[in-house]
Amino acid sequence: MERQPRQPQARIPSATYRLQFNAGFTFADATRIVGYLHDLGVSDVYASSYLAAKEGSVHGYDVVNQTILNRELGDERSYHAFVDELARHGMGHILDFVPNHMCIESGDNIWWMDILENGMSSPYANFFDIDWAPVKKELTGKVLLPFLGDQYGKVLESGGLQLLFRDGAFFVQCNALQIPIEPRSYLQILQHRLDVLKERFPPDAAPVQELLSIETGLQHLPPATEQDPEKMGERQREKEIIKKRLWQLCQDAPEVTEFIAENVRIFNGVKGEPGSFDLMDQLLQEQVYRLSYWGVATEEINYRRFFDINALAAIRMEDQAVYHLTHGLLLRLIREGKVTGVRIDHVDGLYDPVSYLQNLQKSAYLQLCGCGQGGEGDDGPEGEYYRELEREPYYQPLYAVVEKILMKGEQLPEQWPVAGTTGYEFLNSVNGIFVDTEAAKQFDRIYDRFVKRVSDFTEIVYEKKKLVMQVSLSGEVNMLAHQLNNISEQDRLTRDFTLNSLARAISEVIACFPVYRTYANSPSVRDKDMQYIEAAVSKAKRRNPAISGSVFDFVRDVLLLKAPERAAEESRRTWLSVAMRFQQITGPVMAKGLEDTAFYVYHRLISLNDVGGMPGKFGTTLDAFHGQNLERNKNFPHGMITTSTHDSKRGEDVRTRIDALSELPELWQKSVVRWSRINKGRASLIDNQRVPDRNEEYLIYQTLLGAWPAGEIDQAGYESFRGRIKEYLIKALREAKVNTSWVSPNAAYEEAVLGFADGILEQSPGNLFLREFRSLQKRLARCGVFTSLSQALLKMTVPGVPDFYQGTELIEFTLVDPDNRRQVDYGARIVALRELRVREAEIGAQALCRELLERSEDGRIKLFLIYRVLNYRRQNRDPFDFGEYLPLEAKGARERHVCAFARKGGEGVLIVAAARLVATLMPEPESSPLGEGVWQDTVLLLPEGAAPRYRNVVNSQPVEAKRHGGRPAIPLAVLFGEVSVALLEPA
Repeated sequence: MERQPRQPQARIPSATYRLQFNAGFTFADATRIVGYLHDLGVSDVYASSYLAAKEGSVHGYDVVNQTILNRELGDERSYHAFVDELARHGMGHILDFVPNHMCIESGDNIWWMDILENGMSSPYANFFDIDWAPVKKELTGKVLLPFLGDQYGKVLESGGLQLLFRDGAFFVQCNALQIPIEPRSYLQILQHRLDVLKERFPPDAAPVQELLSIETGLQHLPPATEQDPEKMGERQREKEIIKKRLWQLCQDAPEVTEFIAENVRIFNGVKGEPGSFDLMDQLLQEQVYRLSYWGVATEEINYRRFFDINALAAIRMEDQAVYHLTHGLLLRLIREGKVTGVRIDHVDGLYDPVSYLQNLQKSAYLQLCGCGQGGEGDDGPEGEYYRELEREPYYQPLYAVVEKILMKGEQLPEQWPVAGTTGYEFLNSVNGIFVDTEAAKQFDRIYDRFVKRVSDFTEIVYEKKKLVMQVSLSGEVNMLAHQLNNISEQDRLTRDFTLNSLARAISEVIACFPVYRTYANSPSVRDKDMQYIEAAVSKAKRRNPAISGSVFDFVRDVLLLKAPERAAEESRRTWLSVAMRFQQITGPVMAKGLEDTAFYVYHRLISLNDVGGMPGKFGTTLDAFHGQNLERNKNFPHGMITTSTHDSKRGEDVRTRIDALSELPELWQKSVVRWSRINKGRASLIDNQRVPDRNEEYLIYQTLLGAWPAGEIDQAGYESFRGRIKEYLIKALREAKVNTSWVSPNAAYEEAVLGFADGILEQSPGNLFLREFRSLQKRLARCGVFTSLSQALLKMTVPGVPDFYQGTELIEFTLVDPDNRRQVDYGARIVALRELRVREAEIGAQALCRELLERSEDGRIKLFLIYRVLNYRRQNRDPFDFGEYLPLEAKGARERHVCAFARKGGEGVLIVAAARLVATLMPEPESSPLGEGVWQDTVLLLPEGAAPRYRNVVNSQPVEAKRHGGRPAIPLAVLFGEVSVALLEPA
């Protein structure tokens, strides 16, 4: 049955461009570049979250209120001007939405502040994922606030926690945050020295009587543990009335104001007099929160966090009340057409991702039908939506992609109603084809010999995941162990399992878990999820023969929901709850252990160390690359694909330079050994340890090769580069957690490493290292340009929606954040594109390409390529959106050096070809992978029925097919005669 014409349809982008909004890049700034992005060929702007965030946020993920826009980015008028400008250019708008967590270190988070004032009686007590009955009994009915920079007592007695009074309410000042005092505990302040106040008034004076009446009201206020809805409502009303009365009393009676001010001063204590802080200590003991040193969170946190970040508390999106409250503005923007798609941040953090995504699509449908949250019932729009799903199970009214990292062989659950992921898997796949997979063993030997140890990446990941569970996330693991213990106690066959054995077993299973998480949300577990759980338990068993296998079997049964047949329904629900909690823990452990630790420890070839990658695997074969593209075209043809993101460990053009090293193992080994010998005197000795250590030194050389600025730079530019390198090294050292860390910085060690970096980068005639380094660096930089062009072309033509991270339309050499989140010079880009278009009109695309390649270090050749291909793609959607993907092969001496495929649409076949592994094709520093001398007899075999003549969209060059062994073919010497990338359309 055909779909009804009135059904809302998702807008599928042709190409997206990611913008990072903050106070330095506002709605007005974005409005000014919309025309440029349109000219570039972009169809949809893909925006970072611009809902209200913590003041000064540079990324927008520390959301404090999802119901309003971030005022630092502009007002409603400037926002409307931005979306109106997009509409004027026919462009769509994808918004990054954060459903998992909110920032709680801001007074602007009114829901969290209400919890801190009212505890379990707050209407938002279940809004956040708080355990009100945690393992630590002292926290029962309270929430831990690990915001202090030192031990609680030390901070208190140094005056770091100050009581203050404003607008009739009391707060405690903690750093920049003003935390509300629980209203009933106002009595401790107001009743202190009350006799002194009474002496200042005649008997029965109105101010005294009013204050006593206020105190009576406070005494009768329902407690912060109240759960009766009527009493909770009473508390909410009465506390606000009391605040207003107290504030009015202060306006009417200056004596009361002075009395309160003096009490506040007394409560705040005197430095050097520990006893003077007793009153404040007693007051804080009565609060619904427990202030603590930030390190306490590792073991005692009782709210779920985003990874191990104390300031980001998770919200319970599975609760419909929470969903509706947080999605009101987003859904209104969707209804009004201002937002045409969403990117869901950290989907793996959600309790039940599939239910959330289904809910989001249904809500979008109702909005687009003009029904808001209403329309329930079989005859209304909601009923029509479900009937549409019956007709077309994969129907999606809203374009949605999820931030989801897929491990090797893992597929996105096909029941998820999304277009796909944000493209991390493509980033690593396409990068991998520019790494010479045949050099893996050589690079193993080079790396192991240099660092003087054998490095096994799988073992490193296992060890670092265990480390993370010890130093960052032990509280979450302990909570899970206690829940398992509670289950084991309910059955005589498992009650003898000790808490300690269960804690060790669950930690080992998490450390061995092969993917970020599984997705059970009902008694039936997906086959794939069963395989992951079975594999993890089996591996954990083998690694731990000292732990009884029966303990692991019990853990496996709980995770697979294999409850005993005699188990009651309530017990089965508990098993499911524990399994779903387990799923929320494995992801953060994987992320922190793999991305944020192991990637900074294992440096065999650092271009492989990026989000979603597994650097233990040395590159990607062409067969694997084509296979992944075929799979995406079949299941998620409109998923986003990218080569750089705000989370990348290093920029796409940094990676392509380092990739080229994989083709030059002998030269790399000779160079790195010699450099280390030259720089030996610049290293330091701390506690009898060489600084930097060999592994860190190996990282430094690769980083410099990848990030070195293009062309000639002045002294100011060079100093800026040195500063960026040193900032990166501090982050890399701390993330590695080997010789220093964020938790326990080793200042002396860090300074020694920075001193080494300064020394090797010193611009002096005697710096032999820099002279020799620049020779290899220039060669790799030249290779990197051609690889960057190939990478960009492949992204724009394989199945999926190509996404461009801000600024990457020119060649950029950025490192991990914050380096890759610096402001982009759009003025320079606008001028560059304008000049390219003028020059193209003057001399034609073919001559312009030649011209640009002669000055390739300025990156404009990449800009021109993107401009040409994106505009062609936008005007010819069919083969890219719906076309077949047909891998093509080459034959001849250079056949392994090309990646090629066809996109077959309704109106013909397009041919795509890109050079790869170009370092071995460019033996001289200034050579290029172009012409007959390079490609020799190699031909690209075309599909049968291919057109006889083509035009290369990149440079408008005409290309003719020949016959080769009875098949149509194009000599690569011709195809890559002037430019090493080709998108051919039939002429």
